Amino acid sequence: MSRLNNNSLSQLPKDVALPKYDRAHLVPGIVHLGIGAFHRAHQAFYTEAVLNQFGGDWGIIGSSLRSPSVRDQLVPQDCLYTLVERSGDGEKLQIIGAVTDTLVGPENPAALVATMAQPNIKIVSLTVTEKGYCHDPASGNLNENHPDIIHDLQHLDKPVSAIGFIVAALKQRFENNQKAFTVLSCDNLPNNGEVLEKVVLQFAQKISPAFAGWIKSNATFPSTMIDRIVPATTDDDRRDIEARLSINGEPVRDEGMVVCEPFSQWVVEDKFADGRPAWEKVGVLLVDDVRVFEKIKLRLLNGAHSTMAYTGYLSGFQYISEVMEQPAFVNLVKTYMAREAGETISAPAGFAIEAYKQQLRDRFSNKALKHRTWQIAMDGSQKLPQRLLETLREQLAGNGNIDILCLGVAAWIRYVSGVDEQGNAIEVSDPLAKELRAACDANQGNPAGMVKAVVGIQKVFGSDLINEARFVATTTQWLERFYSKGVFNSIKDAFQ
Repeated sequence: MSRLNNNSLSQLPKDVALPKYDRAHLVPGIVHLGIGAFHRAHQAFYTEAVLNQFGGDWGIIGSSLRSPSVRDQLVPQDCLYTLVERSGDGEKLQIIGAVTDTLVGPENPAALVATMAQPNIKIVSLTVTEKGYCHDPASGNLNENHPDIIHDLQHLDKPVSAIGFIVAALKQRFENNQKAFTVLSCDNLPNNGEVLEKVVLQFAQKISPAFAGWIKSNATFPSTMIDRIVPATTDDDRRDIEARLSINGEPVRDEGMVVCEPFSQWVVEDKFADGRPAWEKVGVLLVDDVRVFEKIKLRLLNGAHSTMAYTGYLSGFQYISEVMEQPAFVNLVKTYMAREAGETISAPAGFAIEAYKQQLRDRFSNKALKHRTWQIAMDGSQKLPQRLLETLREQLAGNGNIDILCLGVAAWIRYVSGVDEQGNAIEVSDPLAKELRAACDANQGNPAGMVKAVVGIQKVFGSDLINEARFVATTTQWLERFYSKGVFNSIKDAFQ
């Protein structure tokens, strides 16, 4: 079996879309930290569209900050990969060629820093998930006690965190009297550019106030809103497209392929230090203020997604589309969008908010996407503050509805207890998993104590929510129902 590569491009089936530019002469202008499936299906997808239509020196050098797995997938196939858009109408295949190389930070940190510091690199973007910012989600400040930050402050010549790599590369630019680059966050954080700038400046301040001042004056940190459902790629996915890519009857293997839905959206604050691709010509919305768009998306899509993930997983559903086959869960999502989340958002002029809500429900129901509830449930301690808790605070301040927000928090607490309703262990992937499990274990059989112990963790809930009696009481009531009736029956009783 052959492998996807430059030599095989011209022989692929005619229904597979190919790069329309000369990859051999593509100059990199972007370094991306965290080249996982989402980046390959989203930012690289838009950059590919620019290259296809307008060309330019906007190749992407990807980097992994933890595992060499993506490098091992991409480099042997000349960094080409297939983007597979799946819907009820079938599949659309496109070969993406925008990625020119993939580095692995831990293998050679100095090489990645030097690459980021090259003058031709205009943008350093990142998708490292919420936990990759090494910050306190409740306050937004740099977590100076984070092991990676402690290491990087002492060994900036060989950083391990995304923040350390960014600061180290900017430091080389500063010392060489070169232009700063744009630092472009593409993670699901409110005001993600502001959050990133804050932690970078706090880190840089500890190195040199003059250096921190240079960053503030020269680098830019645009905020963005990103949206596309991208499930984790499986071996079945890879096998499924081997025949679609076959050459003269011989299957072609693509280890780096990614699967996504047809829908995609990217809203970017137009604030760049040294140029950017013409993304606005290929569907990206360049704006002065991203906040209204990110608030709508975080609260309607991400808030619903997390609530469905925890309740769905605990109810025995592997995929989000299975959750949406249950009338009670559909009603839960509709009520949440209309009430808890809907009451806290205002749509910009011309934005059809009700049509957007229906579109989200249709996207959740896409059976062609095998989006696992467990995948969405990862890193809840980093996600809940922006997906549910900020909405909760607004509703508490205005004496609004909080019932489903509390349901979502209770389902998360039940999930991070680490044992499902059948007594089986839950593989909880979360940077605070041990602390959360300990809080739950210390209060087994006592839902009220469990809620107070978990909500008392200030890194997630701040210092205020433990004192909100209505929130604590409602969350406790839901957790008590989950333990007495089960999550699925509790949802059916409330929303059928």
